[in-house]
Amino acid sequence: MKNTLIPAPRRAPSAQTLRPLLKAVLALVCFTTGMSSLVVPAHAADPTTFQSVRKAGELRCGAALAPPFVVRDAKTGSYTGAFSDLCRRFGEDVLKVKVKFVDTTWDNMIAGLQTDKWDLAMAINRTPVREQVINFSTAVVRNDTNFVYSHSDVKVPKQIKSVADIDKPDLIVAVVQGTTDDKAISPVLKQAQILRLPDADSTRLALMSHRADFLADQSDANLIFQAAHPDWAEIYRPDPPFNLQDVAFGMNKSYTSADLNELNQFIQQQTKSGFVKSSVEAAVKQAAQSVKQ
Repeated sequence: MKNTLIPAPRRAPSAQTLRPLLKAVLALVCFTTGMSSLVVPAHAADPTTFQSVRKAGELRCGAALAPPFVVRDAKTGSYTGAFSDLCRRFGEDVLKVKVKFVDTTWDNMIAGLQTDKWDLAMAINRTPVREQVINFSTAVVRNDTNFVYSHSDVKVPKQIKSVADIDKPDLIVAVVQGTTDDKAISPVLKQAQILRLPDADSTRLALMSHRADFLADQSDANLIFQAAHPDWAEIYRPDPPFNLQDVAFGMNKSYTSADLNELNQFIQQQTKSGFVKSSVEAAVKQAAQSVKQ
């Protein structure tokens, strides 16, 4: 997950616009059927787990921006979003310790775990390479690569039924060069022109200026971008998904299997209760309504 700048829209979305948007959030959230009330029952914590955290009296959560999962208020410095909310609940309600959010960047997230700068890394994508050096919790949500486009673009088909509808010689797809999104679309798009740009802001500007017809990015980032531009932005989600990955908590490998099991049970409980889903929905809605008109 990476921090990206979301451009301000011309107007904030209406409640009617947000309804289909928030339905899309459900596809991101890994939850079981038969959800119970959002009032979450007490978690029966094992007092022998997370001994170093309990001894310190503080759970340190490594925080690099990843809306809508990790969101920082620029004025107050407070953190919200699904992973921030889970970290806070796990520390305060399960471990009975204070919770501290440690500001960091994605370049330093794994190194911070390895050097004991924080106890949990929030909203980190699970990859085979990363699994060699850190442990991962069960997935909180799942992320993939999808496409944003303008429904008023005359070059884009009115109904996109498959990737073949995007893979046309006259269509241009913007993507951040060298990312997993780039690697996901490159083998599939044989005819479309791929516009590789240095950063996410450049790809969004390319789409907004009609330099590109599609923007390929992570589904969470595209969800907020669509929320910021509800009057024209649409999302196409390939089926089966491209580049599907678990988004989870990362932990130092020194933590025991009992520690990991404690965290996993907590995540599963919060997911089953509907708390994760409602937390993501709230973060997306807040991002959409707080942008300048």
